[in-house]
Amino acid sequence: MRVLVVDDHPMMREGICATLGRQDDIDVIGEAGDGHEALAMFREKRPDVVLMDVQMPGVGGIEALEAIRAEDGNAIVLILTTYPGDAQAHRALAAGAAGYLLKSCLRKELVDTIRAVHTRRRVIAPEVALELAVHALEDRLTGKEIAVLQLVAEGQPNKQIAWQLGISIETVKSHLKSIFEKLQVDDRTHAVTIAVRRGYLS
Repeated sequence: MRVLVVDDHPMMREGICATLGRQDDIDVIGEAGDGHEALAMFREKRPDVVLMDVQMPGVGGIEALEAIRAEDGNAIVLILTTYPGDAQAHRALAAGAAGYLLKSCLRKELVDTIRAVHTRRRVIAPEVALELAVHALEDRLTGKEIAVLQLVAEGQPNKQIAWQLGISIETVKSHLKSIFEKLQVDDRTHAVTIAVRRGYLS
């Protein structure tokens, strides 16, 4: 199996490559430090499996996953992240991720998962699967609601949020009311805290 390793932390990449390099059936054919590099290397090398981090500067992992899958619908991309939040996992899986693993997993688990996704099996870390199950029946935040919440997280008042997004203050209030209901919170601070934990905000 020819594997491309994508992570913005050189030491993390080095550790992953060392682990994979000890396997007889795995060949690391390249490394990338962000999503833009990942897409360029995918086009050049055509790996069997892409091991992709989520949080990276510039083009993030899920955006890179979407771009790679748009170019090649059969591409196998395995997400490896620190964050167990259901929102990010849901977005990645909806975009066609072959699996979703946490960086805290054991090395053997990582190697076994790469082998599994290469045979077209989907693998999701148990902690992530639990989060997905817990929130499966809930309404998800819309893109506009996430945009509002991002500005709330930056400390912007409603008037400034309305101006930045080109909407009325009443619409901002309506979005906030919907956000509070969906996240089951009563105030802005708690909404931001929950949104970060679940992966709506980075």
